Amino acid sequence: MSPGVDALLEQARAGVRRLTPHQTVEAVRTGALLIDTRTERQRQEQGELPGAIVIDRTVLEWRLDPASAWRIPEATGYDLRIVLACRHGYSSSLAVASLRALGLHRATDMIGGVQAWLAAGLPMSDRPADVRY
Repeated sequence: MSPGVDALLEQARAGVRRLTPHQTVEAVRTGALLIDTRTERQRQEQGELPGAIVIDRTVLEWRLDPASAWRIPEATGYDLRIVLACRHGYSSSLAVASLRALGLHRATDMIGGVQAWLAAGLPMSDRPADVRY
C-alpha cells in the first residue's frame, strides 16, 4: 500500500530549511537563484516574480545540474543556492528533493509559493518573464 502524497511531501521537506517570501527576497538579494516553475497560465493569473528565471518543471533537473549539457549558464556548481517557487509551495518541495538528489544541496523552496508572496504584499514584476527552455 502506498504511503500517499502527504508522506512523500513530508519526506521531501525533511531537513530542508524552507524560506518565507521575505526570506526569499533576501536570499535573491544575496545571490540565490529564484526559479519559478509555474505554468504559463498560472503566471498570467498571478503575475511574474521579479528576478525569477522561469523553468518548466519537466526540464528543471537538466537546466540546473551543473554537469548537464543542457544547463543554464547560471548553473555554475553544486553549491549554488536555489530557491524554487510554484503556485502554493507543494510541487516546489517535491522538485527540491529531486535537485538535492542531484547534489544541489542548497536547493530550497518558498513556503506557500507565489500565493504567499502575494499575501505578504510583495510586488510582482511588470517585465516579461525570463523563460528558459
